[in-house]
Amino acid sequence: MASTLLLDRSKWDLVLDVAGNIAVASNPYALAQDAASAIRLFAGELWYDTSQGVPYFSNILGETPPLAFMKARFVQAAMTVPGVVAAVCFITRIENRVVTGEVQVTDTAGRIAVASF
Repeated sequence: MASTLLLDRSKWDLVLDVAGNIAVASNPYALAQDAASAIRLFAGELWYDTSQGVPYFSNILGETPPLAFMKARFVQAAMTVPGVVAAVCFITRIENRVVTGEVQVTDTAGRIAVASF
């Protein structure tokens, strides 16, 4: 069973558990959160693998890409997370140059989880 550090859903920062330790998320939510992190990753930003990430600078920011294009790039990023076998993206708002939405992922056991990005 995989796990990841739990992030606050509004600030996207680490949170503490009731014992004061850094909180950990487990599957299936951990996969959804990791997929949301992959969607938030700018292409070239991951220093140890610059091939990962969404091409925000070259194809999205300063442009007016179709929603289908953005969703396809977001799904492509979500599918890079090990254990994710399917992903669907929902864009819920575009306001003041900020895109928000949700990613719904399915794991190898068929479990579905959702996380916001």
